Amino acid sequence: MVVIVVIGVFLGSFMDAIAGGGGIVTVPTYLLAGLPAHLALGTNKLSSSIGTSVSTARYVKNGCVDWKLGIPSIALALIGAHFGTRLQLLVPEVYLQYLLLVVLPVVAFITLRQRQLREEKGLIDPKKQMAIVLTAALVVGAYDGFYGPGTGTFLLLIFCNLGKMDVRTASGNMKLVNLSSNVGALATSIAAGQVFFLLGFIGAAASITGHYLGAGLTIKNGSKIVRPVILVVLVLLTAKIVYSLVTGT
Repeated sequence: MVVIVVIGVFLGSFMDAIAGGGGIVTVPTYLLAGLPAHLALGTNKLSSSIGTSVSTARYVKNGCVDWKLGIPSIALALIGAHFGTRLQLLVPEVYLQYLLLVVLPVVAFITLRQRQLREEKGLIDPKKQMAIVLTAALVVGAYDGFYGPGTGTFLLLIFCNLGKMDVRTASGNMKLVNLSSNVGALATSIAAGQVFFLLGFIGAAASITGHYLGAGLTIKNGSKIVRPVILVVLVLLTAKIVYSLVTGT
């Protein structure tokens, strides 16, 4: 169990720090290690929350966070995640999976058309940027509460393409939003007794390493490393959804 978790969580966390979407790898890792579904999800939130805090701190240290946008984004992400989770209780997630099968190829096409993500901040009215970023935090936060996989990737693409943020700042603000939704979900899982703390802390050590290295590569290389990883995340997410629909799991 430990070997599987250390390898899988490191790889997923490394990917997550760069372009989001690490849960596509880390959740199946805990399932492969033998944990039941709810316990795997809760334990994954423990390790991912700790690891995400490390990559977030590294972005903050290097000045890659716009706090005027980041602080209200955190609040709206928490609100969105709360209502997204409540909606999950009412609507089967299979409908969202079908919708994503239409959305993901479009997102991939847009990403492929871009030679690189924005390295410098674009020209945009501050009020418009604020509206775009906060709306994304609320809506994608709700998606994270409802379903989750690819949350960081969607935020990153919206912040760069619509919010005109440079890729490093977009990555830093994305991690702030993602960290808040992780912590909220972790608190719920702990309250429900669905966290395997020993294995979660072992996974956290691997997560810290992956997030630290991944954040460092993004800060150093920008879109050269982020764009390819985004495409990998989109392919993995599409494969996951197709597999879930075919197998009914």
